[in-house]
Amino acid sequence: MPEFDSAHVKNIALLGHSGSGKTTLAEAMLFQAGLIHRRGSVEEQNTVADYTDIEKERGNSIFSKLLHTHWKGYKINILDTPGYDDFAGEVISALRVADTGVMLLHAGMGVEVGTDIIWEYTEKFKTPMIFLVNQLDHPKADFEKTLQEAKSHFGNNVVVVQYPVNAGLGFNAMVDVLNMVMYSYREGENKPDKLPIPESEKAQAEALHKELIEAIAANDETLMEKYFDQGELSEDEMKTGLHLSMVRHDLFPVFCASARQNRGVARLLGYIDNVCPPATEMPPQQCADGNQVPCDPQGAPCIFIYKTVNEPHIGELSFFKVYSGTVKTGMELVNENTGASEKLNQLFVVEGNKRTAVAELVAGDIGATLKLKNTHTNNTLHEKGRKIDLVPIVFPEPKMSVAIANNKKGEEEKLAIALQQLREEDPTLQIEVSAELGQTLLHCQGDMHLAVIRWKLENQYHLDVSYKRPKIAYRETIRKEATATYRHKKQSGGAGQFGEVSMRIEAWQEGMPEPHGLTIRGKEVIDLDWGGKLIYYNCIVGGVIDARFLPSILKGVMEKMQHGPLTGSYVRDVRVCVFDGKMHAVDSNDMAFKTAGAMAFREAFHNADPLLLEPVDEVEVLCPDELTGNIMGDLQSRRAIVEGFDTEGHFTVIKAMVPRAEMHGYASSLRSLTQGRARFRMKFDHYAPVPFDLQKRLAEAHHTETAELAEA
Repeated sequence: MPEFDSAHVKNIALLGHSGSGKTTLAEAMLFQAGLIHRRGSVEEQNTVADYTDIEKERGNSIFSKLLHTHWKGYKINILDTPGYDDFAGEVISALRVADTGVMLLHAGMGVEVGTDIIWEYTEKFKTPMIFLVNQLDHPKADFEKTLQEAKSHFGNNVVVVQYPVNAGLGFNAMVDVLNMVMYSYREGENKPDKLPIPESEKAQAEALHKELIEAIAANDETLMEKYFDQGELSEDEMKTGLHLSMVRHDLFPVFCASARQNRGVARLLGYIDNVCPPATEMPPQQCADGNQVPCDPQGAPCIFIYKTVNEPHIGELSFFKVYSGTVKTGMELVNENTGASEKLNQLFVVEGNKRTAVAELVAGDIGATLKLKNTHTNNTLHEKGRKIDLVPIVFPEPKMSVAIANNKKGEEEKLAIALQQLREEDPTLQIEVSAELGQTLLHCQGDMHLAVIRWKLENQYHLDVSYKRPKIAYRETIRKEATATYRHKKQSGGAGQFGEVSMRIEAWQEGMPEPHGLTIRGKEVIDLDWGGKLIYYNCIVGGVIDARFLPSILKGVMEKMQHGPLTGSYVRDVRVCVFDGKMHAVDSNDMAFKTAGAMAFREAFHNADPLLLEPVDEVEVLCPDELTGNIMGDLQSRRAIVEGFDTEGHFTVIKAMVPRAEMHGYASSLRSLTQGRARFRMKFDHYAPVPFDLQKRLAEAHHTETAELAEA
């Protein structure tokens, strides 16, 4: 039998802006429960959660960590998450398997930008939430200001359960308005005395107690009737009401703590085991086919892989949540996504980098297993003979890109393997090997995310790599009609090569009339892999070019379109009419007409007013209203066209069209410009003409580069 049944397993995610004290709180929770006998600190680099070398170096969490503790008959799984938006994937994956979120607010800083960002994710998951105003011993601690900011940002459903008596350096007491007592801490101790509320605090405590009761009753008709009849609710009734309201994502209770001094932590643990919902009371999991999977310990075994880590000398460690049934060591499950059968040779509960083997894990619990051969993050494993595909985690799109290359020859395969392993661990990292640009691109979330990738490549994989600005995927087209004739003639003893092609080219637009003044014998519409079209006409009259050579002419045109005459970029949206030419009975062949077609196209293209097109992205910047002026000024310096404004939650949204060439480094620039208080998202929208002076510079640079390569 499992040590804890499903009803006695609670899963919480510690959330909040970087520096709000999540890792310190996790350490205090383990200490309070007696699982560790000495509390570590971030400064001393000895916490259970931040155990990786890079986290010790940087002094902040980068990866989500799984911990667990026991408290009065309950098992509490703790997911400690990072606070920077660059590591949002770690937060989202933790929220996917958590049943309650604890949002930490720094009492001296209030609601910071990271809090707003993370709150959006909790809204999508409808996660039951607790607010914990932490660091109440900070010199600038201001509970009232923090509370008002929380209500302003997250609504009046933020309700006080505790408030501090004297926030600041002398913080040593808090009033609990749920059970109407005061907890007072003696100097040097973290176990409080439970005291009556002093007269000086009674008015405020009673007002907040009434406010809490009314908020609870407003979300439950039965409790509302009792409140109207009795004018009061019992502590148990209030806990029941809070529990139901949290499950429905209707109320968000506020607690107080100084995790550093281990004050308020025991009360938080007590609330988690008494009030917060277990997985069995959460809504059923949705499947991709619309079916649902309730968290039932008696159901068919089903687990979801929410995180994968490659550990040195061990291999791939897969973290999972049991959503149904009981999984046991040695059990075989089927991967719904790959069809592979996987044997769970080992099951672990996890405490940071410490793993403890267990025989089984019940529905609602979180654990880990080793060396699943064909299973990755976002995969569902279930009992044979069933079809269960749980809805996957949707990770954020990348915000910045860099090109990466080896500095040492012969290590290309080693780099490819390293990048693939990093991608397995971190689904927010995307790897692209671009044949068009001739570069391997890393698409990531920002500068800090890239710094972590660099550190891993250098320190874990011992690779010497360099990072460059990625090239831009320009496109070339034309604006005028032009005609060219090219004769390819080559004699080298014996059979030679001869082919002459005359063609007209013009810009293609949807719905344009057929070519004028030519006899159309055939037409081919080609959807280009890189976007746009090539319309190819056979307008040969009198058999001056045999029909068997027309595919070779097209092949020559296509090859030249893959290396445009202007900058070497792909050519798009061109109409080509082959209308005349000559051939030789002996010397004409496919190669001759392929060459003639390519060179005729090249000459005509140069005479058809060539135009360079650049990718333009739709960019939305989310920021506080007072920062819009600075951000707009910066966008306009990037050739942006600001299209309007909108609102999203408490953010002003600036909408703009920005050339991709101007977006390089924007993530770090925006962070610097706004002190991290703004963020952005972008996606490709369309291609637009490049300004003439820029087109000229790019064409000249390409000509110089081509000449240098030819000389070499």
